[in-house]
Amino acid sequence: MSDDPLASASPGYALGRLLHALDTATAHADPAVRARATERAAKWRSVLEGMASGHLRVGSRTPVADTPAWVTLEVVHGGFATGRYLAEGPLEPHEEALLADLPAEVPGATPRARLNQWFLGDAGQRALVEAIRGGRLTITIPEEGALPAIAWLLEAGAEVDALELVATLRPLFERLRFYPRLEATPRPQGALVRVATIEEVAAGLRATREKPRVVAMNEALSVWAPLYDRLLALWLETVEGEPPRFVRGADGEPLRDPKGQPVIGGGWPCQRWPAGWDDRRAAWLDAYWETWLAASEEGRPALKNDRRGLGRLRDALGRVPEECRALDRRAIARIRQVLAGAFTRHGLPDSPERAALRREQAAIAARPSNAAIARAFAARLDAYPAKGGLGALDPIALPIRAAEHPGIPEGTAIPPSMIDKATRALEAPIAELVERGVIASAEVLAIVLPQISAEIAAAGIDDPGLRGLYSQIYAAFRRRRSLLLLNLEHQVRFDELPWIAALAPLRRSDQSDATRARQTLEEVTLLALGAFPQTILPNPLVREMGALAGRAGVDLPLTEEVAADIFMGTFTSKWADAARSAAGLLAGTLYARYFDLPASDHPALHEGREAARQGKTRVRWGKATAEGFAALCTARAREAGSAGGSHTARNGAILEQSQILTTHNLAVLLAGLDLVDRTRPLAPAMARDALRFAVRRQTQVAPGFRAQLQAVKNAAYAWRQGIFFLSLCDAAAQREALAELEREVARVRDRAWAGRFEPALAGLRLILGGGRFDDAGIGPGPARRFLGWSVGKH
Repeated sequence: MSDDPLASASPGYALGRLLHALDTATAHADPAVRARATERAAKWRSVLEGMASGHLRVGSRTPVADTPAWVTLEVVHGGFATGRYLAEGPLEPHEEALLADLPAEVPGATPRARLNQWFLGDAGQRALVEAIRGGRLTITIPEEGALPAIAWLLEAGAEVDALELVATLRPLFERLRFYPRLEATPRPQGALVRVATIEEVAAGLRATREKPRVVAMNEALSVWAPLYDRLLALWLETVEGEPPRFVRGADGEPLRDPKGQPVIGGGWPCQRWPAGWDDRRAAWLDAYWETWLAASEEGRPALKNDRRGLGRLRDALGRVPEECRALDRRAIARIRQVLAGAFTRHGLPDSPERAALRREQAAIAARPSNAAIARAFAARLDAYPAKGGLGALDPIALPIRAAEHPGIPEGTAIPPSMIDKATRALEAPIAELVERGVIASAEVLAIVLPQISAEIAAAGIDDPGLRGLYSQIYAAFRRRRSLLLLNLEHQVRFDELPWIAALAPLRRSDQSDATRARQTLEEVTLLALGAFPQTILPNPLVREMGALAGRAGVDLPLTEEVAADIFMGTFTSKWADAARSAAGLLAGTLYARYFDLPASDHPALHEGREAARQGKTRVRWGKATAEGFAALCTARAREAGSAGGSHTARNGAILEQSQILTTHNLAVLLAGLDLVDRTRPLAPAMARDALRFAVRRQTQVAPGFRAQLQAVKNAAYAWRQGIFFLSLCDAAAQREALAELEREVARVRDRAWAGRFEPALAGLRLILGGGRFDDAGIGPGPARRFLGWSVGKH
């Protein structure tokens, strides 16, 4: 044992942080900053109190007295533990709901002890095992995976390990939550990624600006409406007789004179001039122009040029007193009409009716602006690591507390649009972000894919349910904040969690990085094709998939999209390999018949990389090329036309044929990764989505020649992919897909477009019925093969 004395952290740092937080909490001008500082001060006070009492020994890997190293602690800046357990605290809503349904005989000194005990019983164990197998649980803190691990150990016959784990956990049963949140539906599995960091999301929220119309409305309600009421009252003083109002008929509608003008009843303004009226007039004008000047200087809406009610009455009032009294009949009639309209709609200035309206409007104007809520929401996100992500949305989606932002009423809800923005920082499996719409395209998927670690935490576990449990525990553990450590101590390691150590025998130790990379590649492939079946895989995603394939040791000749304007007239040898893979997979299928694919033994498909290694291919610009494949694409491209057209269009037609022959990576991925059988159950929906997109993309295109060309090209991509996925379906599913597509076209309002699209429909109908196109892509009647590129008119 070492003779070196153990060092411990000095409380000086913690005291300095406390003083700084207190200073900010009392002196900062921003209420939100003060609120955050108050919360920080409370945490630093807990640190100092714990250190003074000996309950905390900061610098140790077990800084809280009588607490195992594996317990997840609340840790503040610098690695100081506050003494609070993150799995402790008040009951969560899902815990309260479960507690309400517990049988009375379940023992336990605290609510959490009773819940832990119930999950150890037969009913709780069954619920946990079913949730694990179904992927229906959510773990946000590592401790929440402990009882599920026990349930699985008992299910696997490892009773001794399970009982030892129970003995380890039992001392903290009364305090900690050792169970997960059970979900009604399966939770997506996989590595965790995020689209944006918390820092980026918070910056976007702080940039929120109120819409000018909303600002103008609030300004009108809170500033100009009271002035308007005073102005109405001022002119009402000059009315002789009853206040003017619009006269209504028996049906409640305003009566109109022969000229169509509303009939006004009541007296006329400018008939009497009460004592002191001139002074009140001058005071109102002073107040108006003072308000207008302040609004102008502050950039708020000013109603100087308002030509409605307020503007008309103000202009009349703005004349010198003598002119006010000498207004002509026409000017007085205009004033009378404004007063009649105002009094008819909302009552007299001092009436209960108008007072109720103003109270309602004041409440509307007093509502916090979206910009203010966004700033408060951004301040809430500041509590998380700026460069990191969110482990869950529930904690940040709660209504605003008064302590967070004194200028916003307690309980103000965070708008869904802001929650959506924060979801960009959610750290979750790719599948979940796709489902939520955060990853809304294959391009975004390509951006987040590199975030997936090469080391998949759950690799080596065969059972998918247990693999999902293990992965969630690992992800939750990775969210733990590091402790300040002295004496050469190390942070708590993942395998120090007792329930992870107990699960170790169920995990193969010889699992290689290659297998983990392949598992990731399979998941991403199925997600990309399933979520975005209508779009070809973008180049960044193809490159990332290629990198994963390399690490997995899988030979996949993945091909990228080539721009038509830079095409060099040939292809590298991997294109021939990809086309041969597609021909072999799709022989005899709908896709092969529709696009007239060559047989897999076609000479042009045997100029691949093996032929290149044997020196049997031509080398151009230092690369082995597939000249026969290029010639085949060029010959097939004549279907798109040969008369006229640009160089780019001719190149585009050739490149389209290269994508048709290779299926642009679909066949390579499904065949090379043995995903065909896993894709078949999904194929009918994927085909329908892709074919539906092909129709809608062309009927929702913006005007303009280039936009129309792009729409046709994208529709052709979707059409081709839809036919590929349809080739994985049985005959009944293919017929139903065609019928649904015909119904989709029948619903299109642009019947001229529907007529132009009929040849494509007829072509698909022809091939499904056993017919064939000729070499020019033409069938009997109107049937034509649908292509995206044409040389000349499409």
